[in-house]
Amino acid sequence: MFFATNTLASERNQMQIDMIIKQDTPPFGVVFEVVEHDGDALAWALPDIKKYAKQLKDRFPDIGIAVVSHGREEFALLTSEKNKRKEIHKTVQSLVNDDTIPVHICGTHASWYGKKPGDFPDYVDVAPSGPAQITNYEDMGYELVVLHEK
Repeated sequence: MFFATNTLASERNQMQIDMIIKQDTPPFGVVFEVVEHDGDALAWALPDIKKYAKQLKDRFPDIGIAVVSHGREEFALLTSEKNKRKEIHKTVQSLVNDDTIPVHICGTHASWYGKKPGDFPDYVDVAPSGPAQITNYEDMGYELVVLHEK
């Protein structure tokens, strides 16, 4: 499991990705976890994830990559937020469609705030549980990289 944060985090994040890239044999995949109290956290996390995904795929073209968001930032992905948070939605669509990287949010967390799977666009997978989704990826051999802003 890798932990990283913004500013200093950028360096730590990059160090963790570099450690994976330097391996002779890659993990089956990498799952990026974002769980923040900041509703705008995906604005900094998604561009970093896109950059790290490119680096990982340049080194290991067949590596799997996934994203799981299960904090307040997941609400930026509501369909009702699409116009207000265009860049976040555009980046998620690019990850899913162009880079074939699934983006999951936590349906349980969403339900605590009265949100249902239908409140999110089709390009966002509403997993029953974010933590269980991460465990599923780890069980498949994915390496967990946890992103934090601070």
